[in-house]
Amino acid sequence: MQLRQLVRGTLDWARLEQVAQALAERYDRQEMRVEFMNADNWLSTPMVVDDDLFVKVISRQNTLVHVLFTTGRNLGAFTAGTEGFFEGYQNPYEMARHELHATERMRELGVSAPAPIEAFEVDGLGVLVLEYLPEYESLGQLSERDATQQAPQLFSALRTLHDEGLAHGDLRGENVLIHQGGLYFIDATNVAADARDDARAYDVASALASLSPLIGPAQSVEAALIYYSIAELLEARRFLDFVAIRPDYDFAAATLKGEIEKRAADPDAPVGW
Repeated sequence: MQLRQLVRGTLDWARLEQVAQALAERYDRQEMRVEFMNADNWLSTPMVVDDDLFVKVISRQNTLVHVLFTTGRNLGAFTAGTEGFFEGYQNPYEMARHELHATERMRELGVSAPAPIEAFEVDGLGVLVLEYLPEYESLGQLSERDATQQAPQLFSALRTLHDEGLAHGDLRGENVLIHQGGLYFIDATNVAADARDDARAYDVASALASLSPLIGPAQSVEAALIYYSIAELLEARRFLDFVAIRPDYDFAAATLKGEIEKRAADPDAPVGW
C-alpha cells in the first residue's frame, strides 16, 4: 500500500480544494460532503460527493504511471506473440475524457456501467464525474455461488462489446461491480483500433482468469462457451501466461489452459452449464 501511495503521488489539500470548489459551483451546492475512498488505486484520487457523485481526480503523475503500465503491458503482449495494443494518454484531462466516452459507449450498447456525467479540467487535473453506486461488491469479492450466477452475465456483456468492435482492455475483478444483482463494467482502458481482435482475445483471457479462482477453471470455460466459440477461447489461451504475470490476478494458468485444450479436443460436446 505504501508503494502505491508513493507511485500514485498525493495531491495536496490546496489542489483538492480547487476541485471541490469547482464541483460545488458546477452542481450549485452550498454545502457539500466529500469522502475520500480508501481505494487501492494507482491512477486517480477517488472520492464520493454527497453520496451521489463518484469523482476521480487524475494528476499528471497518474497519467505518467499509466504510460509506464501501458509500456509494461505492451511488452507483455509481445510474449503472447502479438504487437502491443494498449495506448496511453497525453494528459490527465484526456484520460478522464476517454473513460467518460467509454462509459457512454458501453451504456449505449446496453452494457451496464455507472451513468457518465462529465469530464473537465481544473488547474491541470483531469476530473471525471460518474454516478455513484452504493453498496456494491466487486467480482473478486463474491462467493462461489454468487460468482457462478454472475459468470454468464460477464461473458454476455463482453460479447456485446466485442460484437460492436470494442474491447474493455482492463477486465479484472475490481473493474467488474455487482450492484443490486446487476453486473457493471468500469475503468475501460484505451486500446488501438487496429488491434481490436487481439484486445478482445485478451479480454476473454482476463475474464477467465478473474473467474477461475472463484468458480474453478472448468466452470469458467463452460460459462465462456455460452457466448464464445472454442476457436475464440483458443485465441484467448495464448494470452493467459501474459495475464498470469500481472500482480492483480491469481489463478492457475496451466490448469485453465488445460481445460480449454480439453474442450478443444471434443468440440461437439454440449456446453455443461
